[in-house]
Amino acid sequence: MTTPTQALSDAGVSIWLDDLSRARLADGSLAALIEEKNVVGVTTNPTIFQAAITKGHGYDAKLRELVASGADAQQAVFELTTSDVADACRLFAPVAAATHGVDGRVSIEVDPRLAWDTAGTIAEARHLHAKVAEPNVHIKIPATVEGLEAIAETLGAGISVNVTLIFSLERYRAVINAFMTGLEKAKAAGHDLSQIHSVASFFVSRVDTEVDKRLEAIGTEEARALKGKAGLANARLAYQIYQEEFTTERFKLLADAGALPQRPLWASTGVKDPSLPDTLYVTGLVAPGVVNTMPEKTLEATFDHAEVTGDTVTGTYTASNSHLDALAQHGIDYNDVVAVLESEGLDKFVTSWNDLLKDVEATLAETAHGAGLSVKRCAGPWRFQ
Repeated sequence: MTTPTQALSDAGVSIWLDDLSRARLADGSLAALIEEKNVVGVTTNPTIFQAAITKGHGYDAKLRELVASGADAQQAVFELTTSDVADACRLFAPVAAATHGVDGRVSIEVDPRLAWDTAGTIAEARHLHAKVAEPNVHIKIPATVEGLEAIAETLGAGISVNVTLIFSLERYRAVINAFMTGLEKAKAAGHDLSQIHSVASFFVSRVDTEVDKRLEAIGTEEARALKGKAGLANARLAYQIYQEEFTTERFKLLADAGALPQRPLWASTGVKDPSLPDTLYVTGLVAPGVVNTMPEKTLEATFDHAEVTGDTVTGTYTASNSHLDALAQHGIDYNDVVAVLESEGLDKFVTSWNDLLKDVEATLAETAHGAGLSVKRCAGPWRFQ
């Protein structure tokens, strides 16, 4: 019998797990998800690494080695995260080979404190890429205004990129422009465009969280009837943009040189509102050529009981536009919603990163104290030369 995750794959949706840890790699559970539940990639972010590194004892041995080498907390986090990502890349190497690099990808994000620093992001993206040193790594760059140039320059250097934290349709168009600009730079520099891969991570559930809070504050029956629908509408209209932009003459010239489209990736697909179906952002966003990156809880729910009925995106654009229009009529300012979400998303990642550094610094200090050593303190983000 075909499982729901197999049905998703058959419909053209690549399933990536939104989680990574040393424990998953060591105990074989990540390998089992590849084998049993059609997982063909992994995404990470600062919050995921904070949870992985600060829980349990899976990193104790490596931390002891780092103390002995004189590493500070920032160097330790860099070594731990890149090591996990490199190992995951090797685990997914057969998937990457079978799909010519389209899947089998593992993402690692630049220090989120660099989100407003174009030059710093470019430098760290190159350093992360060189450190992981696996062909199926994706360097994750936030889609801030300052990040757009960094995305183009990183792609232009022949490095594959996962563009993250996209909320608005206008910003998504700018991301696609940065992608094509990057490929044009790469082509001019003599890079093989067929080896450069990219996804654009469009966040879904957080849109409903913010919009529904505003609808609830309005409080009318008509307003409440609009809840739980903005995330899907926004993402579906992003797919319409994808279809439009990747049939242009500009992209055709790149495709003739070997380029592949930048695939839409549905992120933040775990349902935040328990009154909504737990697979809403999976079954409602089935379309050819997309990625859905799921937390394990959503993956398990999908495998257990998702009803996959084929393409649920194409043909929904009129209704999706009508829904956004209805929100505007109720005083919901779309531009304000997406601006708030971008700011909150970046703040969350910066907070997680700072908390991770503090936790690792404390652990290093404790380990060093037992060995009679001292630990260097760290402050701001990396500035790689």
